[in-house]
Amino acid sequence: MASSSHNLFEGSDDDTCDDYFDQYFDQTFKNFTIDYANEEEERKKRKKRVYIERNREEGDLRFWKDYFCNTPTYPQNLFRRRFRMNKPLFMHIVDRLSNEVHFIRQKKDSLGRLSLSPLQKCSAAICLLAYGSAADTVDEYLRLGETTARSCLEHFVEGIINLFGDEYLRRPTPDDLQRLLDIGEHRGFPGMIVSIDCMHWEWKNCPTAWKGQYSRGSGKPTIVLEAVASYDLWIWHAFFGPPGTLNDINVLDRSPVFDDIINGQAPQVTYYVNGREYNLAYYLTDGIYPKLATFIQSIPMPQGPKAVLFAQRQEAVRKDVERAFGVLQARFAIVKNPVLFWDKIKIGKIMRACIIFHNMIVENERDGYTLSDVSEFQGEDTGNSHVDLTYSTNIPTNIANMMGVRTKIRDRQIHQQLKADLVEHIYGVNLNVMKTTTELQFFFNILV
Repeated sequence: MASSSHNLFEGSDDDTCDDYFDQYFDQTFKNFTIDYANEEEERKKRKKRVYIERNREEGDLRFWKDYFCNTPTYPQNLFRRRFRMNKPLFMHIVDRLSNEVHFIRQKKDSLGRLSLSPLQKCSAAICLLAYGSAADTVDEYLRLGETTARSCLEHFVEGIINLFGDEYLRRPTPDDLQRLLDIGEHRGFPGMIVSIDCMHWEWKNCPTAWKGQYSRGSGKPTIVLEAVASYDLWIWHAFFGPPGTLNDINVLDRSPVFDDIINGQAPQVTYYVNGREYNLAYYLTDGIYPKLATFIQSIPMPQGPKAVLFAQRQEAVRKDVERAFGVLQARFAIVKNPVLFWDKIKIGKIMRACIIFHNMIVENERDGYTLSDVSEFQGEDTGNSHVDLTYSTNIPTNIANMMGVRTKIRDRQIHQQLKADLVEHIYGVNLNVMKTTTELQFFFNILV
């Protein structure tokens, strides 16, 4: 009897403890939830954005008076220096973007107040590209905040790529190819169209897990740009994105630069060097590139007058692509400075937009710095480099055709023969020029 009473007492005591523990746990959890909610609400209140009245209308009016009114404060040359392009080209870009890109278009808010004008948005994006500065540096003059400036840049480069990319990053048309061949022949290299090289862009905010893949030499991560440029600095091909550990040969293996030729979509070319016929146009390169039928390098240690003259001419003409890199970095400091973006896709869009801008400026100002009058080579069929306009580029793509063209491109014997013929051709042309100069000097001395 006593034993059963003792067991009953112990059972009720356990139930009381369990109830007390449950009440204590529920109350503690409730207090914790309330405290967490209060802290979260207080934290949200602390992070509330502070609105700054920037008087964007006054900034837009001042910007208009400085550059775009009938009597602007700053003349055309200062606009060209600060915005990297002439005013008509700038207005053409702003007009296209404001009509076809929703973000750039000026709108009204719920109070009927106008938003930032297309001039302010486009100017902010161009300033960030041209000077490579932080996003809030345009706040004081153009009156837009850091986040808005960054959004303007992202929508601006996407609009440039979508609206102008097909025209200003196109493949050479038959007319373009004929013009490049004529210029190449005029410069002493029949069959030459462009020069090719690579450039590295430092990636400051590269993710830590990727730094080993993108770093080489200096230890700083970089992204590679492979480009093909002509005599007027127009960039015809841009392949951007390979990691910085790759050299020019590895980048070439990934590049689509020869895809049109391999797939049979490139126009047929015919030219003669030293009396011998060739059918593949070639690029001028530095010494690291492989000895392909489409690449001509310099002679590392030239022996004799012919080899020395060829090396001098090749190294001089090959500087086209390096000059294009220099001008691209001078126009758009964002490409020269270490890139601060984390997203590689956004970085690629910025590089692509800068190249499109560069080509637009080249087209707009080409007449001002072209060394040779292109009209001298148009309308007359005096050269020996021709593009076959009757050649069909709709050849069926099959493995046999592709492997045949690929083998032809990699034919080292054709490369050696073409290089030897170019050495003889350049030396022969130089002798004729020297002979003509000597005869003119002789007759001039007689007349004097």
